Formats: sequence, C-alpha cells, structure tokens
Amino acid sequence: MIKMENLPDDIKTIINSAYPYIEEFNPAQKAVIESGYLDDNSNYIICIPTASGKTVLGVLPALKTILNGGKAVYAAPLLSIQNEKVKEFKAFEEHGIRVGKHPGSADLSVMVFESFDALTRFSWDNLRDVDTLIIDEFHMIGEFTRGPTLEAAITRAKIINPSMRIIALSATLRNIEEIEGWLEGTCVEHDYRPVPLNKEVLDAEMFNTKNKNDVIVKVIEKAIKDKSQALAFVSTRRFTESLATYVSGKINKKINVKQREAFKEVAQKLLEVPKKKGSLPTSTCVKLAEAAEKGVAFHHAGLFNEQKEIIEDEFRKGNILMITATPSLMYGVNLPSKTVVIRDHTRWTSNGPQPIPVFDYEQMSGRAGRPQYDDVGYSYLIAKTMDEAQNLQEYYVEGEIELTNSKLVDNKDAIYRQIIAQIASTLSKDLNDLTDFFSKTLYGYQMNNNPSMSFFAEESLKYELENALSFLLHNGIIRATPEGLKTTEFGNLIARSNYSVETAVKIKEYLSTMTEMNTEEFIYALAETPDLPLISFKGRKSKDPVRDKLSEVGLFAVDIGNPEATTVSLIEWIGERSEYEIENKYNVYSASTRRSAYEASRLVRFAKNTAEVLGNYSNLRDFDILSARLYYGVKDDIIPLVVGVKRLGRKRARNVVEIFGNDLRGVSEKELQNIEGIGPKLAEKIKLFVDN
Repeated sequence: MIKMENLPDDIKTIINSAYPYIEEFNPAQKAVIESGYLDDNSNYIICIPTASGKTVLGVLPALKTILNGGKAVYAAPLLSIQNEKVKEFKAFEEHGIRVGKHPGSADLSVMVFESFDALTRFSWDNLRDVDTLIIDEFHMIGEFTRGPTLEAAITRAKIINPSMRIIALSATLRNIEEIEGWLEGTCVEHDYRPVPLNKEVLDAEMFNTKNKNDVIVKVIEKAIKDKSQALAFVSTRRFTESLATYVSGKINKKINVKQREAFKEVAQKLLEVPKKKGSLPTSTCVKLAEAAEKGVAFHHAGLFNEQKEIIEDEFRKGNILMITATPSLMYGVNLPSKTVVIRDHTRWTSNGPQPIPVFDYEQMSGRAGRPQYDDVGYSYLIAKTMDEAQNLQEYYVEGEIELTNSKLVDNKDAIYRQIIAQIASTLSKDLNDLTDFFSKTLYGYQMNNNPSMSFFAEESLKYELENALSFLLHNGIIRATPEGLKTTEFGNLIARSNYSVETAVKIKEYLSTMTEMNTEEFIYALAETPDLPLISFKGRKSKDPVRDKLSEVGLFAVDIGNPEATTVSLIEWIGERSEYEIENKYNVYSASTRRSAYEASRLVRFAKNTAEVLGNYSNLRDFDILSARLYYGVKDDIIPLVVGVKRLGRKRARNVVEIFGNDLRGVSEKELQNIEGIGPKLAEKIKLFVDN
C-alpha cells in the first residue's frame, strides 16, 4: 500500500489498484502533494524532471474532481501518448470512472491538444462541464508547431470556462515566473529523479578513432556486458539506417546463441509486415531485418507503422539491444533505456544545419534510466575531438535551457487559424475584440511584460492582426458585415478542419482554374500543400525515374524533391503497384505510401467540400472516385468490389476480376475459393455483395 497519509482514502484505494508497483511516492511527488495542490482550487504548474512520475500527479486532482461529481480532461501533445494514457487509465473503470477521448461521454477524457482546441471552439457546453484540465508536456507551449494551438486553446478555455482549474505538468522551465503570471498559477519545482542520470561528453580521440560510430560501438558493447539496452539519436533517417547497419556488423560476434534466436524472430516479424500487405519486403525492410537479426533496429517515419510498433514492443521485452532513431520520433513513445547516446548535436533546418536546443538535449538525455529497472542512467553526447567535447560540455551539459517563448506570431498559419476560430465561434467581431483576445495569450502577456516591448506591444499586435485580416478577407475566408466580421462558408469549412489555411487556399485556387478532373495534376497539387505527409527519397541516387514518370503523365517539374516523389508514388499506388515496386523503381521510402495515400484521400474529400461551398458541382463524382482510389490503392474498375467486400483488399479483388471478369453473378462460392487467399468466409461475403 502507498504510505501517504494525507491522501483521501477513496483516492488512495484507486491509486493502489491502478498502480500496484508504486509502493510509496518519491521525493518529487511528495513535495508536490505536500505543497497542498490537491486542497485548493488554484492553477498549478508542476515542474519535475522526465521520468519522475508526473502522470500520477496529474491523475490525483483529476480523480478528486471526478469523485466529487465533476469531469476532467487530460491533454497530451501526440496520438501515441493519448493511446498510451487511455490504456493506462482504463484501470480506473473498475471504480466506476468512465475513461474515453471526449468529455461528452467520459468522466476522464484523454485528448490531443488539437481536439481540446476544437472543444474550445465548437463545444462550449462540453467545455463548461470540464472542472479540471491536466496538460501533459506543457513545456511544448514554446514549440513552433503545436505550441500556438495549446496556447490559444488555454486562453479561450479560460474565457469560456473561467472556473476550470488547470494543472500543467512540465519538464523544467527557465522563465517560470512569467508562465506563473500568465496562467495565474503557482509553480512547484523539484529536481529529484528516481534514477540518477550521469551526463557525459565522449570524444572519438579518447578511443583513438576519428569515427563517432566507433565510440557508439564501445557504448553498446558495455551495455551488452551490463545486460542493458541503448537508444541512439541521430539527425536524419539515412543516418539511423547507416548507424544501425554499422553497429550491428561490429557487435555480431558478441551475441550469444539464445539472443541470436530471439533477434531472428524479431527480424522475421518485421519481414512479415509487407507480406501481409501484399508486397514483397522493400530494400529498407530487408536492411531493417538484417540489422535486427544482430540486435539493432532503426526507427523512423519511412517504416510501416506495424514495424515501428514491433520495434517498440520487442525493445520493451529486451529483444532488441539498441534502437537508432531521429529525435522527433522518440518524444511521444515511452521507450526508456539505461543508456542514451546523442551522436548528432545539429539537425537540418531550412537554414542548413543548426545546433539542437539545450532543451531537446535534456529531453533526449531524460530517456536514460528506467524507473522500474535501473538504478542509474547514462547519457552520452558524442564529439569528434577533445576541443569540441569541451565546447559541448559547456553548452549542453552545463548550459541553461532556453526561455519558453510563445511562437504564436512566428507561426503565420497559427495566427490565421486562431483569428478564424475566434470569428467562427462568435467570440470576436472586430479588430478590437481580436486584439483583446490575443493580448490574453502567452504572446500578449510576454509582450506586455517585457520592458523593451511593452510600449509598442499593442501597436505591433494590431499590425500583425491587420495584415492577417487583409489576407483572410482577400481569400474569401472572412467577410465584413454591418454586424462585424463573419466567416464565409469556406471559412467555416477551414475552422472545422485541422488543415492549415495555406492548404485550404491552395486547394481553392486549384479548383478555381479546374474545368475537369486531371487525376495526376490534382495529386501533384495536393503534394505541394503542407498537410500531405511526404514520401521522401532514400539517398542520393538518380531522380530521373521520378522526372520521367512525371513527364509521361504530362507534368513538368524544375526541381525534383519530396513533393514530386510523393506525386509519383501515389500515381503508382492507384495504379495498383506494391510498395516493393514503388521503392525499387523510384528509390523512395515507400512504406509511408499508405499513410500518405490515406491523408491524400481525406484531402480529396476536403477539396470536394470546398468545391460544393464554391458552388462548383460539375466534378463531385470524380472527387469520390479519386478519394476511394487513394484509400484502397486501386484502379477505378474494382472500387465497388473493395468498398463492398470488407477485408478483400486490392490484390485479391484484382485476382477475382482477372479470372472471372466484372460480372460475378454466375460464379459460385466454391469457384471463388480456388483463388489464393479467399476462404469460405470471404467467398460468402463476395457472393452476398454480388447478389445484392
């Protein structure tokens, strides 16, 4: 039982059954509980290190609220975290607490930031039912992409539901007084970490080598002796692969027979994924399996989702010694290990290579040391020379994290979207209302409280808003009326979607010049919007096959980059090519084709809605056909079959049509079962579909 006297008995009972491995709270948790944050109703920011048990500190006030008849929302930045927390919180259902993803149907809802933002825009009744809001990874408020969404959602929530209590769970923040002032809250800080963390900079010269990868081999050899695991962070997908291949080749002789058997099983599972999808393993899959056979796996966005899940699960079970990954992918996944290696301290941006922030270094290092397994964690930053090691030691290990500053105005799309949200939800009717709202955001607070900026704060904010308003008026997203600013139908469509304003405007411009559907050209237009996940080139091989395919379908591109690679991959996908064929022909990460095609399918539906709003009804059926082709990866003749027969899939559907033709009325179930992969159940489903 938890030895914690000052917790109410009913909460203690729930925590004991849901978290049986917590025997007592650690010093950081005790400090927070003893601060009295459970007893009063004010806002709190809880700043404690990664892996020191923040979730439970968010759960306690949520449980208190729910047991008193209220509702709580637990907001998280990523879908992977949302799914993990829903699973974890399901244990509360034994105590009559409904857990879900929306406060309309749950006492405790786990929502991603974007869904909570939508709640503040469209579901005010549901929002007013929320008594406590827990924000996980609150430090992401200073991040460029998701930060502005969170910031505006909090600002709106405070206006619409002023009595709602906010508990922000965060890694250490530097400008905490500023954040306290904006949130009107109290911060409780503690530096205890359940697993002490050793942070070091290693350099290649120490090991008499010029190659940083050799240093990593030494680290993993030490981990093998320790019977522990490691995570290595590098800056690009290509580097994750080359490092995994290099390390696996070097440690091959250190692996015992039992490990080799376990690793072989993992490699087999990874190779099964494309086969189940009707494709031969791509060269990336083969490379992954070869490294996994020797205990090392790479993890990046160019793999099949199922492969990433296998890697994460098998790593947790101890069947992978090391994962090499890009930093962005490992934030949302709870994959602690005893050792973390950060090989690359720069990453590519639109301005070339830039040093990673100290904050990111801290986040990656924080993955080292697993509270339930290790008594110490190791984080190694790798330098080439002793001089470089000295500089990195000063900058990262001894340096201060960056200030958490609002990115609301830096991110143009965020400003557009929040103006649209304010006008669509009738919270703002003119420039003064908008200025008032934006001055309540973290951006407004930081401007007004900065001695050198406060004098110009209102003027510069008005200038930003006027520019944004003229763009939105010019593009038919909002309109001026005698009663004030209103969103157009097109504006409402944007407000209810999660798409960027740039995407919506590009689609609208394309539709305004379109007379009839040109499938390939339209796919290219979608690939040039910021909302389509791109399929990227794998290496420096020739891009001519992509250029040739584009010109074959009448498209001409000056530069051949990822939008062009994506266009060609999707054209081949709806031509029923497999991932293996696409990857071989164009040298792209084809495992992400399905995800890209799925999102493209949704974008086509958004384009159809846009066409309807613009009063352009001539091509509506073409949008439906293209959306289905992208979703299923088929030519248009078998759309009815793949849509009508669940789980048939494109490969078997094509076999059926090739053998029996398009008219299947005279074909018996027995004849259908002669086709590979079609058993009695599927044959029965096909017959049912045909006969109806």
